[in-house]
Amino acid sequence: LVSVQCPAVPAGSGEVEVPRSVTAVLGQDVVLPCRYRAQEQEEVVQVTWLKRVPGGGQSAKVAVLDRWHG
Repeated sequence: LVSVQCPAVPAGSGEVEVPRSVTAVLGQDVVLPCRYRAQEQEEVVQVTWLKRVPGGGQSAKVAVLDRWHG
């Protein structure tokens, strides 16, 4: 089992909502839920999930969803 901690953090002027943690089985698909409450006239063009390394090491991109490139 793999557990990912996902604290809610502000982005732009809207608000990001994610579960506190996501648990997955290694080798199987996992859903990383994310809801962004945008402010009026605000447009989201990319969502990026990062795996943070304990101790402030280099973060690694886990998934990227881009409005134009998928």
